[in-house]
Amino acid sequence: MDLMNSWMAFLNKYGSSYLDGTLMTLKLSFLGVFFGFILGILIVLLRRSKLKPLQAIAKIYVQMFRGTPLLVQVTIFYYGFSSVLPDQYAALKNPFALSLIAVCMNSSAYVSEIIRGGINAVDRGQGEAAASLGMKKSQIMRYIILPQAIKTVLPALCNEFVTLIKETAIVSIVGVSDLMYQAKIAQGASYKPFMPNVTAALIYLILVTGLSKVISVFEKRLANSDSHS
Repeated sequence: MDLMNSWMAFLNKYGSSYLDGTLMTLKLSFLGVFFGFILGILIVLLRRSKLKPLQAIAKIYVQMFRGTPLLVQVTIFYYGFSSVLPDQYAALKNPFALSLIAVCMNSSAYVSEIIRGGINAVDRGQGEAAASLGMKKSQIMRYIILPQAIKTVLPALCNEFVTLIKETAIVSIVGVSDLMYQAKIAQGASYKPFMPNVTAALIYLILVTGLSKVISVFEKRLANSDSHS
């Protein structure tokens, strides 16, 4: 009972900070997937290009961002770019902007592979039939292949969002006021090492579990709509 009362008193004092941190975490994760999706499509198109140099650049990009930890990428962007960017780009030197760029590029590498898998799953006969009707390759990709591929991989893209919610916790090391950053602030102010981190862990658990349930329902409805079409 004493523990519960202590926890309620802690939440009463720091609850608003945790709410701000949660919103920042969701904002960073959503923008990371959104811009990562746009960049991911571009990477897929480069990998499908007939020009070998463009293919090579896309492959190296994906390998680099999938083969190194997000923690390393965030620190490189923050400590590296903030020291070389000229003063006129001061707006880009803030922790959130630099962390968002790192998260977007990291996410785009994974999203590109997801989309590429969706494209490969589309029946090649549809593209061949469209080509026989006189459609250009760019039109076939835009109007036939990509819409079907994206619909196929939507659940996977949603899962990427859930994954980013957990992974973006590391941006707290560069001063982004996300959920873990607020937990560190509460820990230092309250001199309680256990309660602030457990509170953050419970919030992450609620977010991930809730979104996973929503995605599961979405997948079932998507499967049902495909079976009836």
